Amino acid sequence: MYSYEQLEKWRSLCSSSFYVLDTEKLSDNYRRFQRAFTRRYEHVVVAYSYKTNYLPFLCQKLHQLGAHAEVVSRLEYELARKLGVDPASIIFNGPLKTEDDIHFALEQGSLINLDSFSEIPWVVAYAMQYPEQTFRIGLRINVDLARGGVSPLQNGYEVSRFGFCVENGNLEKALSQLAVAPNVHVVGLHGHFSTNRSVGVYRQITRHLCRLGKQHLGERLAFIDIGGGFFGELPTSFGMTAAPTFEEYAEAITSVVKEELAELDHAPLLILEPGISLVADAVDFVCRVIDVKENKGERFVLVDGSIHNVKPTMHSHLLPARLVCNRKPVPEATYHVVGYTCMEKDYLLQGYTGPLPDIGDYFVFGHVGAYTLVFNPPFIRERPPVLAIDGNEAFIVRGKETLQQFIPESVYRFHVDKQEVVN
Repeated sequence: MYSYEQLEKWRSLCSSSFYVLDTEKLSDNYRRFQRAFTRRYEHVVVAYSYKTNYLPFLCQKLHQLGAHAEVVSRLEYELARKLGVDPASIIFNGPLKTEDDIHFALEQGSLINLDSFSEIPWVVAYAMQYPEQTFRIGLRINVDLARGGVSPLQNGYEVSRFGFCVENGNLEKALSQLAVAPNVHVVGLHGHFSTNRSVGVYRQITRHLCRLGKQHLGERLAFIDIGGGFFGELPTSFGMTAAPTFEEYAEAITSVVKEELAELDHAPLLILEPGISLVADAVDFVCRVIDVKENKGERFVLVDGSIHNVKPTMHSHLLPARLVCNRKPVPEATYHVVGYTCMEKDYLLQGYTGPLPDIGDYFVFGHVGAYTLVFNPPFIRERPPVLAIDGNEAFIVRGKETLQQFIPESVYRFHVDKQEVVN
């Protein structure tokens, strides 16, 4: 772990609270995930889910290790291209793609998984303009995963809002509409669901993908895309001791693929789109104690961070936290760690029992690599810098924002006397 002297040095570089990216941990997570699947099945693509954390340095590190890019917007697509990712290694998913997005991705040769009927006419129209070319695409399926009347979907939703429904015939309808263009070939199915992340659910999704692929695509089936959502290593503070391992996920998914698709003359590509499992525990957040006070018998420790920096999705799990002091010993006490915003609910830790901090001490919050940097708003203060640790080197990979970067004049109107009429 970090020493007080290290944190003091790093803070002097960042001039504020900051994130720390452990590149060795990130690389190890990717290698273990990728190896778990390739040991069991030869044809595997691991496409990193950009939306989880699209810090350019982090994405580039994963691409250097062999990861493809899974994107759900033109913004993310353009970032992947700026980082030098081959368009053929970009998978374009998501529920909202524009006509221009579809045409651009088809022109570039990227894989597109269609999510809704609104996208189909754009594919057909573009393909008919270029009858000499063949366009290979995928469809995202929507299938009932409930067992015994219990849904495994996120928040207990009974019906997923994504993809083409199998039960009501929408999948067959989508295939029929795409068949109007003979040079459009549906060659794969996408099965990403936000679920409870259990091994059994992934086994179930994989079986649906394989059977639907055989039924509707036959020998044309080139890939099945399982999606993401896998658990990575979890801290003990989460209280979840039985989370599946990469090996358990890989064994469940690949065994179903080999069993269900053995009759095909070829082995389809297995696509996986991990995000949280690769980055969550590779990033820490470091904030400094600014003040310690007592109100009506309650101790409050003010830090130069916020709940938005460590838990913007407001999940219920207790993040691992460690106090780094410049003195010993430190007595224990119960207190609340609160953030810099003007909101009463800005608690980073509530009713926490541990060493009592003093002004100038540091809190280090772990397991904050997923969604924090992408959800983290520039609210009241600028977004914190990001420091990357690579071996013995430490360097800034996202600097502290200035007002000009926070509210750029190229985007915002600053002067009310300058009117511009939009016809």
